[in-house]
Amino acid sequence: MPESDSRGEAYEAEHVHAVYEQIAAHFSSTRYKPWPIVSSFLSTLPAGSIGLDVGCGNGKYLALNPSIYTLASDRSTNLAKIAASHQPHSAIVADNLALPHPLKTFDFAISIAVVHHLSTVERRREAVGEILAMLREGGRALVYVWALEQKGSRRGWDKGGEQDVMVPWVMKGPKQEKPAKRRGKGERTFQRYYHLYRKGELEEDVVAAGGTVVESGYEKDNWWAIATPREAEVSTA
Repeated sequence: MPESDSRGEAYEAEHVHAVYEQIAAHFSSTRYKPWPIVSSFLSTLPAGSIGLDVGCGNGKYLALNPSIYTLASDRSTNLAKIAASHQPHSAIVADNLALPHPLKTFDFAISIAVVHHLSTVERRREAVGEILAMLREGGRALVYVWALEQKGSRRGWDKGGEQDVMVPWVMKGPKQEKPAKRRGKGERTFQRYYHLYRKGELEEDVVAAGGTVVESGYEKDNWWAIATPREAEVSTA
């Protein structure tokens, strides 16, 4: 693993973006069950709410609440194409650090299992800040990241362990392009970069990014936080 100052855009291009472009279809086939907190957040939004799904993957959350409209985006062209099938919602290709939307416009935003793919603390905080900047006064964002504290999971990660890790994705099928490595006959392994968040770290990133944490918690190997832009919090006082 390189030193943190050698990570950044090029590092993520190789160890995150290039991987998801190649595994998109297989990844999508395994992502269909909504997470409870995400479902609750989206299901309780007022009818007519308009929001963002930043790093939408295959768009599995787009059709969860038919009374709201979501504009989804993903850095992966192949995943965005899959997500675009969830009509009437839209899906575009966009970078989390440069969202092409008007500021202070949306009622809500979700970013599920995305920010942990940014490879430095500065870039992770910038990503959170970009999401918060999209929200109108009173808008809220739900952000999920993988937790370091996963002692009970099959991965066995726990507090005190390495936070910057490579996580394998094994895919059977015809030979793929790099950065995969041959594992067995017709099987390929791709390595994806993750930053595993320790307890309290996501809240720290939200505050550093100019947000206020409304609610936060832990759900099955993930830390989550609901946040609002700090300006919005002050203006409603």
